[in-house]
Amino acid sequence: MENKPNQSKNIMLTYGLYLGVASILISVVYYVLGMAYENDWKKSVISIAVSGLILFLGIKKFKESNEGFLTVGQAIKTGLGISLVAGIISVVYTIIFMLFIEPEFVNNLVEITRQKTYEDNPELTEEQVDGAMEIVKKMSSPGMMSAFILLASLFFGFVISLISGLILKKEQKTY
Repeated sequence: MENKPNQSKNIMLTYGLYLGVASILISVVYYVLGMAYENDWKKSVISIAVSGLILFLGIKKFKESNEGFLTVGQAIKTGLGISLVAGIISVVYTIIFMLFIEPEFVNNLVEITRQKTYEDNPELTEEQVDGAMEIVKKMSSPGMMSAFILLASLFFGFVISLISGLILKKEQKTY
């Protein structure tokens, strides 16, 4: 039997890979359907649900490999490990997407945001909108997007892992 740290790392890597690939598949589907630029709450719900399911299954797998025992701390550690691996995979995909697959992504995003800003706020001057679009452009760079992806992955991973840990916890009795 493998020792516990190796089991934990294997679960983190395996389920992190599952989550990373699932995230890429979801992104590809949105891209193919022409929904890459849409900011829709349904897309967020789908992504969080998939993340929650895969994280829960990974934490449950850890519990099974740990003789049926799990502390909340172990759940958080496992979930954050899975989330980190998935986040790194998502960052690599996003960089490849923005640099090679859709190199005009940032420019298209800025233009769509500009049009929406004018529609939602017709009283804004062109200078105000231009200033806002410079901020959008900076925040949409591959480096900033990578940072946001990792932070979001770890944040949601922590929350989902905490909830999963509270649901699945079963601590060993010490006598």
